[in-house]
Amino acid sequence: MNGRMSFFRVIVEAAAICLLAASVVYAEDGVTAKVPDGNGYAGSKVCAGCHKYEAVSFQTNPHMQAGKLFTEFEGCETCHGPGALHAETQNPADIRDPGKMEPAAVNAICLGCHDRGKQALWMGSTHETRSLACTTCHSIHHGYKHLLVKEDEKDVCFQCHQDVRAQLWRQSHHPIREGKLTCTSCHNPHGTIAPHLIDALTVNDKCFQCHPEKRGPYLFEHKPVVENCLNCHTPHGSNHNKLLARKSLYLCQSCHSGEFHPGTMYAMGASSNVPGNPFVSLGVQGVYRDCLNCHANIHGSNSPSGQYFLR
Repeated sequence: MNGRMSFFRVIVEAAAICLLAASVVYAEDGVTAKVPDGNGYAGSKVCAGCHKYEAVSFQTNPHMQAGKLFTEFEGCETCHGPGALHAETQNPADIRDPGKMEPAAVNAICLGCHDRGKQALWMGSTHETRSLACTTCHSIHHGYKHLLVKEDEKDVCFQCHQDVRAQLWRQSHHPIREGKLTCTSCHNPHGTIAPHLIDALTVNDKCFQCHPEKRGPYLFEHKPVVENCLNCHTPHGSNHNKLLARKSLYLCQSCHSGEFHPGTMYAMGASSNVPGNPFVSLGVQGVYRDCLNCHANIHGSNSPSGQYFLR
């Protein structure tokens, strides 16, 4: 991969030299930065004289295209600041370098434009309070889709969320590995008002976007379901069917632990053909039976006789 990238860089630099020779690095359409003036701006053509690779790759960059819409767009110096002094001294300390700046300072540059839409709640978000910079996930000059630092979106998230990566390899999981969903199908990494950066008002509202049949309303509602889907399900991956947090009969018993049915139905020693032998009953009751065998409509029931979610 490194060899391919090096070869690609050589090709791009060669193209840059040709473009510079033809004086078309930046088209003369009002998008070129100003010529050196009293404000300290050097102009993007001056920048391209040394930074050939970045100059060529920036031609198709979304920032370059968006810059054509704004009269205050200063090319390279929109983000790096006035560069006339840097062009004269060639001292890296005389130009703004986001790669060497504190996260808050980098984010302030980006938020100068990206302060609306999905980025509106960045300040105070989980990622902002943990000192992540925009450049942790985005490569401003030449990234992949959405200028991400990696081609696959989930690989960007997995740089930090290794536990989620492991969960997605469990037998029951959302189809993120298969490419049918991405992390941002459920999360807005830039900030939300819901917990866990869920891109909806509540966890349930997000789940109902794909599972509307579970929304109800039902004549008989199962209260844990109404409260939060995560009471019973783990969203990233589980070794139990249907993304359940535990084996279904033990999950039910975490709430339904009455003295009689269903609590003692799966208790060690209950209904055993061998009195006092707990292992026999554990195999018969705990493995071969399941609450959902009878309580099939566990999310809710609209049957007049569905008080116990049997139908």
